[in-house]
Amino acid sequence: MPKTKIICTIGPSSSSPEILRELILHGMNVARLNFSHGTHAEHREKIRTIRAISDELDTPVAILQDLCGPKIRVGEVREPGIRLDPGQPFILTSESVICTGERVSVSYPNLPQEVRPKDRILLADGTMELLVKDAGQTEIFCEVITGGVLTSHKGINLPTGSIKADAITDKDKADLRFGLENDVDYVALSFVRAAEDVLRLKEMIRSAGKDTPVIAKIEKHEALNHIGDIMEASDGIMVARGDLGVEIPLEDVPSIQKMLVGKASDMGIPVIIATQMLRSMVNSPRPTRA
Repeated sequence: MPKTKIICTIGPSSSSPEILRELILHGMNVARLNFSHGTHAEHREKIRTIRAISDELDTPVAILQDLCGPKIRVGEVREPGIRLDPGQPFILTSESVICTGERVSVSYPNLPQEVRPKDRILLADGTMELLVKDAGQTEIFCEVITGGVLTSHKGINLPTGSIKADAITDKDKADLRFGLENDVDYVALSFVRAAEDVLRLKEMIRSAGKDTPVIAKIEKHEALNHIGDIMEASDGIMVARGDLGVEIPLEDVPSIQKMLVGKASDMGIPVIIATQMLRSMVNSPRPTRA
């Protein structure tokens, strides 16, 4: 049996019994359920269907619950989005507003108190960049460095700053209870910054009478400063290249990935490579020269 396994994220386009059957027949070893999306009822149905088909085909398929973690996002933006141009002032606020052009709300209310002047703030997977000029109790005053069209609920990253948001949110706790009740095989913790984040999750799992393995997702620049301790505390790691490639310079991602894979191999723990895996082959039967 090959050591390399295939993990498939199960979303709206792949959750039908017919598609799940094909995925299992073609080599899916682990089904990932992304708890950033979907209801518990929807996830319960996916788990039931995956296990039924797995039993029918006599092919083991593990279920990985991926907790969404403290992802910071912008709030509502008027349709079809607003244009941000380089040099213009722009405000992020902890107040609940619908963005019409001058300011947008953020999902983390303490963000204005935790950023500093000259911090960089990236929006929408790094496609837009803001420079912090000043911050108050509820507002962050920025200058647009790299513009674009901003739409609702896009992600926010702080590659030069650090936030104090709890690694395990109230939503994560409710999702974890659901996952453990449904006997998921692995739990992935998003936005891990230190080993303590993993140890807290493991304690919650033990308190529920379970010993479900924990996968630490490496996608914050702070995690790289504590990577040895995080690996010691975890049952495996995931190199989450999407957010990691926004948190650190994109050109550093391949070398960091190689380092993490080597460390995990030396420690004898599984390592998962995620985000844009074989992406070019969606439209081409052969990989590109890149």
